[in-house]
Amino acid sequence: MKTSHRYIAIEGVIGVGKTSLARILSEKLNGRLILENHDENPFLAQFYKDPRHFAFQTQMFFLLSRFRQQQELPEPDFFHSTLISDYIFPKDRIFAYINLSENELNLYEKVMALMEMRVRKPDIVVYLQSSTERLMRNIRTRSRPYEREMSEEYIRTLNEGYNHYFFNYEETPLLIVNTTQLDFVNNADHLAAITAEIEREQLGTRYFNPVDI
Repeated sequence: MKTSHRYIAIEGVIGVGKTSLARILSEKLNGRLILENHDENPFLAQFYKDPRHFAFQTQMFFLLSRFRQQQELPEPDFFHSTLISDYIFPKDRIFAYINLSENELNLYEKVMALMEMRVRKPDIVVYLQSSTERLMRNIRTRSRPYEREMSEEYIRTLNEGYNHYFFNYEETPLLIVNTTQLDFVNNADHLAAITAEIEREQLGTRYFNPVDI
């Protein structure tokens, strides 16, 4: 696999496989892998049990953690010419607008506005889209205890929020991939189809809805 992209970001709802794809791409491109660390957030498990009382703490911890990680992003070098991440910094807003109260959101936006202007933008964002039903099946097969508290209603709300955000996204080139019928982890043809799309040069937004791969 070859690409001119120096910074590729994979995005999508919980359970869609963005971290798995980021790992695969980093191996194929000998890239430097940048992963979001959910496990270090001490409020996350409590949030899924009691969202109303722990939403703001959870959101602000993620915002600060993501910002710190973005500030430490290395420049591509001779040994690792591409950065591959499993998130973009601005997507933090999707969760904020779903989970925070109006007063909390006002404070959040003031902090976010100071941070986002100092964050590097990817060369391309790959949004992995999927159905809520497929996402729930994927989540149930994972071994993250706190995810067991997630309801299908919450995942559906997140899915709608992600779709709205990325269908209106204009910050960078964007590839939207419908992965509902794909298994790029275990099916080489599915993976090859996605990587071929990522390799293509593009401006603006492009949709990839694979049929009969």
